Amino acid sequence: MLEKLKAIEERLTEVERQLSDPAVYADRERLTALSREQKELTPVVACYRAYAQAVQTAEDAAAMLSDPELRELAQEELTAAKADMERLTEELKRLLLPRDPNDEKNVILEIRAGIGEEGALFAADLLRMYTMYAERRGWTLSIVNENMTELGGVKEVSAEIEGAGAWSRLKFEAGTHRVQRVPETESS
Repeated sequence: MLEKLKAIEERLTEVERQLSDPAVYADRERLTALSREQKELTPVVACYRAYAQAVQTAEDAAAMLSDPELRELAQEELTAAKADMERLTEELKRLLLPRDPNDEKNVILEIRAGIGEEGALFAADLLRMYTMYAERRGWTLSIVNENMTELGGVKEVSAEIEGAGAWSRLKFEAGTHRVQRVPETESS
């Protein structure tokens, strides 16, 4: 894994070198491809460098364990560095997983109410929830088609969500959502 990470670090250095060349800016397709690659590689390399720093800290702390005056401090540093290494190893494994090529695409969201006014009100709540989620993520949500009820419910709505990573976050939201009212006479 470390060899692969070293190769990724070298590739990021090469991409950054190419991006510093003014000739690249004349070719928009190449510039876009290099910028996208830089964006994908940067978090992996940052995590790898943090991991390498944690390994170095652990080695330094292990070397200081022989000094009786610094033994307690070195032990604390060694414990913290090992915890960091473990956390960063898991993060690196997650970052190295293959990505879905559609993850950066936009999303068309469709919400259709069930039967009755309660279904329309629930659909309105869902639309509000997705709107707030999109705002929080920095995406733009624009209504394409909307059919409302008299009480403020939504019979059906289509919206486009644009932003980085919209598909990666919303691809598992497909399907039916259901709300069920529990009568007040229900004891449980």
